[in-house]
Amino acid sequence: MKRISIITVNFNQPKVTLDFLKSIKLYTVQKEVEVIIVDNGSREDCGAQFVEEYPGLVYLRSELNLGFAGGNNLGIKVAKGEYLLLLNNDTEITANLLSELSAELDAHPEIGMVSPLLLYFDAPDVIQYAGFTEMNYVTCRNKGIGSMEINKGQYDNDSRETAFCHGAAMMCRRKDLDTIGLMEEQFFLYYEELDWCEKFRRAGKKIWFTGRTSVYHKESMSVGKESIIKTYFMTRNRMLYIRRNTSWVNAFVFSLYFILLACPKQLLIYLKKGRGDLAKWLYKGILWNLTHSKNSTNLGFKI
Repeated sequence: MKRISIITVNFNQPKVTLDFLKSIKLYTVQKEVEVIIVDNGSREDCGAQFVEEYPGLVYLRSELNLGFAGGNNLGIKVAKGEYLLLLNNDTEITANLLSELSAELDAHPEIGMVSPLLLYFDAPDVIQYAGFTEMNYVTCRNKGIGSMEINKGQYDNDSRETAFCHGAAMMCRRKDLDTIGLMEEQFFLYYEELDWCEKFRRAGKKIWFTGRTSVYHKESMSVGKESIIKTYFMTRNRMLYIRRNTSWVNAFVFSLYFILLACPKQLLIYLKKGRGDLAKWLYKGILWNLTHSKNSTNLGFKI
């Protein structure tokens, strides 16, 4: 097996990250794998605990929260592996994950990035991800393939092109990043991996899914389902993603749809749920796009 760098980001979740390291240690040979943890502005420095759990760990601490993209980029910059495996710290791997993902990249030079089957950790027979459908760029909507299906092995032999990888688990080649570049840190949280997939595609690379291996994902442990930070960045970055990856005509049509139809509908949903406090952050996300360029690094949100 070629040398692989596993990169994960920790933000105030030491126990979750320790469980992640236990999973990695169980299924990897340390001399073949480099493990990098980026501590992303956590209140407590748990580096000593992490290194004790996984000797040889590369531990990086940022005093600032750099977001999902920024934290992973920091790890990528120091990684020595030929293949880079980005994993959420709230995942636990399976025995053949590294061998199957690297085998896909070995066998198919046209692949730029590959993700495995994702299963819910708390409901391991339920599928979270088996690929994504193509994006509708007018509405900025697509669908998850296999989402909420009972896993009966229906994707075990799948190895195919898909529209997008899943940010919880994705592998790429280090050398491809010399021309494609890193994730865009202006997203901070959400949509950054979709934007990255677009960059890979523009470089002539395919986005891939394989069901021959899987990862268990403790979904929703990092950010609540309905929170201020999620509402703001999902709104802001949905518009930003379209602005960065489609023509100005498409971006204009999407903006009309999003501002006049999608957001008022979402506002009604918030009000029905008694979450009128989220309305301000919905419109702050829109306002950011109306007042900033598509390459602006100003988040418009105090972290």
